[in-house]
Amino acid sequence: MSTVTYRQNHLERQELLKKKKLAAGLVSDRFPGISEIVFRLTYYQRGQHPVLMVRTLNFLPTDYAYFHMDCMREECTNGGFDLMPVVTSLVKERKKTVKGKICCDGKNEAVVAGHASIGYEVSIQSAKHLK
Repeated sequence: MSTVTYRQNHLERQELLKKKKLAAGLVSDRFPGISEIVFRLTYYQRGQHPVLMVRTLNFLPTDYAYFHMDCMREECTNGGFDLMPVVTSLVKERKKTVKGKICCDGKNEAVVAGHASIGYEVSIQSAKHLK
């Protein structure tokens, strides 16, 4: 792949991501009264070294409510992890935290089912004036 093609593909992916974030709206609009959403994520992959990465993501009311994490496997296209249902369920059920695991939803000939997953703990903090 040439540098020009790579750059163009990267710019197209960035523009698509920007559109998805705009469509998701802000945390303050989607989840009024929530002051913070914290994701503690452990990325797993099949193979000798199953833990690929551990990370924490914090979302504030001014951030986009876009909770889709891409699959870290380079050969996986159209995959990833949609954590929006997890957050929506937490808010709807008025819970503070939840733990679970989800598998990458990528489906193509380059990857096998169950090639990657995320262990997650999601916590939400309500705005103090609403408690």
